[in-house]
Amino acid sequence: MERNTGTRRQNARVRRRAVFDWLVNRFVALILIIACIIAFVSTQATLNEKRQEQAELEAAIEQARDEYLELEKFVDADDLDGYMEKAAIEDLGYAYPNERRFYDTSRN
Repeated sequence: MERNTGTRRQNARVRRRAVFDWLVNRFVALILIIACIIAFVSTQATLNEKRQEQAELEAAIEQARDEYLELEKFVDADDLDGYMEKAAIEDLGYAYPNERRFYDTSRN
């Protein structure tokens, strides 16, 4: 009978070890799945930010193209005086002597 008792103990030990290994494997798999989900969500958030940034940059490029075409039109027309005048009035806020400007402040 003693032989049989040792075998039972050994079998019980093997079964406990197998259950422990199974639990550890499941736990590791669960942790890996959670890590993958977190990485996926993080990547999607970054992707959305980059797409928004790309849209903003494309809008800025379009605006720069429009400005470039306008400047090119002035240069091709040999009307640099007109361009300088427009730039001085609109961009720098200059005015002719004795010129009065009226601004609509009711919209503010």
